[in-house]
Amino acid sequence: MNVAIVLYDGFDELDAIGPYEVFQTAGDLGCEMEASLVTVREPTTVTASHGLRVEPDAALEDVDPDLILVPGGGWSDRDAPGARREFDDGTIPDVLRTLAPTTQLASVCTGAMLLAAAGVLTNRPATTHHSAMDDLSVFADVREERIVDDGDVLTCGGITSGLDLALYIVRRECGDELGDAVATEMEYVPRV
Repeated sequence: MNVAIVLYDGFDELDAIGPYEVFQTAGDLGCEMEASLVTVREPTTVTASHGLRVEPDAALEDVDPDLILVPGGGWSDRDAPGARREFDDGTIPDVLRTLAPTTQLASVCTGAMLLAAAGVLTNRPATTHHSAMDDLSVFADVREERIVDDGDVLTCGGITSGLDLALYIVRRECGDELGDAVATEMEYVPRV
């Protein structure tokens, strides 16, 4: 499974890097899984919400992912880079809308708002960070769950839930034993 994690200025570091490490560790332990960090525009250095600077691997159009994961970050501050700015800009949602019919989608935290803007959460169960639940309820059937699996679209709650979502995906794709091996390697105790 090829996972593309979409980066943008203001994304939350753990929302993207935590799942990236889970997917790469799964690949190292024998699961046919790899992750890449991508942008929807030409890849340049991206600055995350806490100042981490990341050089993406490629543009999304140059990879052929089985699953696209969208991190959140920066939803509450309209003036700062982040998910709110990307929601208003519409570029990432437009790309997701185009790819949704043929690609699984997942979000961490307020990345769900970008899936909502793409129209893929309409009348579907979904979750997000607690601070954006009311905003998401305009688009989706909001659930107060850590992970919501609606088949081809998965969402998870706040920041650390991205680790649980990634482990959930590893278990779904490669089995419980490999998922347990990844959690053990990372010394992480999943909450789901």
